[in-house]
Amino acid sequence: MFHKEGHKIIVITLIVVVGLFLLIDNFNLASWLSMLIMIALLVFLILILQFFRNPKRNVFLNDSNVVSPVDGKVVVIEEVQENEYFQDKRIQVSVFMSPINVHVTRYPIGGEVAFSKYHPGKYLVAWHPKASEENERTTVVVDNPTFGKVLYRQIAGALAKRIVNYAEVGNKVNQGDDSGFIKFGSRVDLFLPLDSKIKVQLNQKVRGGESIIADKE
Repeated sequence: MFHKEGHKIIVITLIVVVGLFLLIDNFNLASWLSMLIMIALLVFLILILQFFRNPKRNVFLNDSNVVSPVDGKVVVIEEVQENEYFQDKRIQVSVFMSPINVHVTRYPIGGEVAFSKYHPGKYLVAWHPKASEENERTTVVVDNPTFGKVLYRQIAGALAKRIVNYAEVGNKVNQGDDSGFIKFGSRVDLFLPLDSKIKVQLNQKVRGGESIIADKE
C-alpha cells in the first residue's frame, strides 16, 4: 500500500524507468553496461516505492498515551522552552527519519486540533540544532481532555522540499490516523507537558502510531 502523496511520483518514475529500458534496447551498448544501467534503474524505482509505502499499523487508542507520530530514531529528549505556542517549558522528544523510513506522519494523540501553522524556511540537515526554528516546518497542537495539549512539529530536512499537513483547526482527530507526509528525509519534534512520563530512550527506534513515547498513568 502506498501513500496518496506518492501516487503521482510513482507513476512518473515508472514511466521514465520503462521508457529508459526501451531506449537501452535500441542502443548497441555492451551487455555488461546495459545490465548495470537496468539494475540502477530498478534500484531507483524500488527506493521510490519503499519511500512512499504506507503500512497499516495496530493502533490501540489510549488518551493517557502519546504515541510516536513517525517511524525513526529518538535523537532528542530534553526540557526546553517552547516559544511558538506554549511559551513555557516543555519536554521535547525528537524522532529523526532517514530516507529509508516510512514518512507518513500520524496524530500522536486524539482530540481537537487547536493550532495548525505552516512556516516556510531553510533546509538545514534535520539533526541541526536550529532546524526546529529555521527549517521549513509545520506546527500542530492537539488538545486531548485527558493528557492535555500536545504539540508536534514536522521539520523538513536537507532533501525535503515539501511538507504535507492535513490538520485543520477545529478538526476532531483520532490517535494514529494519517496527519500528513514529509518528502525525503526529515524529523518530527514532540512537545509534552512537564509531568509526562517518558517511555523511550535516546537512539531507540520507534514506529509511528504504535510506539509509546510518553504517558500520564
